[in-house]
Amino acid sequence: MNLKEKVENKLREIIDPEVGLDLVSLNTIENLEVKEDGNVKVVFRPTTPFCPLGVQLALSIKKSLKEIEGVKNVEVEVIDFIYAEQTNELLKNM
Repeated sequence: MNLKEKVENKLREIIDPEVGLDLVSLNTIENLEVKEDGNVKVVFRPTTPFCPLGVQLALSIKKSLKEIEGVKNVEVEVIDFIYAEQTNELLKNM
């Protein structure tokens, strides 16, 4: 299994508890870039602009992907979310 497949599988393990589905099935992963050097970039769009779990899910994405062997750096960007700016700042500092 290559690194991109590992990342995709890990994203399928993150469940939105409000709807009981994973982030991939919900089409909340807007863009995914996985480079051979271990750099990963994810663009995450919560299910609604007012998603009560948007921050928690974004933090879960970063934390989960950092645990994958071979991943060196994870950048998560949140878009179309009322707290996107604050969440993106928080993500940069973790």
